[in-house]
Amino acid sequence: MTDSERTPWLSVVVPAFDEEENLPTLHREISAALDKVAKPAEIVFVDDGSRDGSLRVMHELAAEDPRVRVVALDGNHGQSAALEAGFRALRGEVVATLDADLQNDPADIPRLLAHLDRADVVNGVRAERRDTRVRKLSSRIGNGFRNWATGESVSDVGCSLRVMRAAPLRRVKLFRGMHRFLPTLLRMEGATVMEVPVSHRPRIHGQSKYGIGNRLFTGLRDVFAVRWMQSRALRYRLKD
Repeated sequence: MTDSERTPWLSVVVPAFDEEENLPTLHREISAALDKVAKPAEIVFVDDGSRDGSLRVMHELAAEDPRVRVVALDGNHGQSAALEAGFRALRGEVVATLDADLQNDPADIPRLLAHLDRADVVNGVRAERRDTRVRKLSSRIGNGFRNWATGESVSDVGCSLRVMRAAPLRRVKLFRGMHRFLPTLLRMEGATVMEVPVSHRPRIHGQSKYGIGNRLFTGLRDVFAVRWMQSRALRYRLKD
């Protein structure tokens, strides 16, 4: 029985919206990273209603690589919806996520996995970010406000590159925009969280889907929603 035929230990979930040009390279890089993991794995590409040929490329990759599975949403519903669809479809005990724009480096996945003996969630922190000053500034302000409002200390909640144990992840219900609070939501489910520096690369193909308008201002009510959830979370233990 080959690794591709066995139940995967690791599921790599990749949401994508209009990333046709990036997907073949991304697949090659993820495959190279999985070769170093040496455990059964799957790659779950989630098409978030792309308008280009992203879904076609995903199916072509699946035809070539039995580790690839494709999940297609019926329209563009946003990154939170795409991630949740991937989480519901995955089969692994451990989950890795990253963006499809090639700015996250799949080569960091094995290094993050090496820290899973110390935490349930290993969150990447983008070192030497290769973004515009505007994006860096909006992220810095957004991170600071989210941490202040929620009592968190996550350095880079906008980094999509992370690895997690699937058990607490299955207890999380995502709402629109809530992918930005995933470490906090997982901590509410009892998960332990740590951070590790990861690489960050400039975007070569396609366009960014985020700017100040949809990162800085529209997230305000999400912050207060998470703060309310924290204040109302059930905290109890059963007697022995």
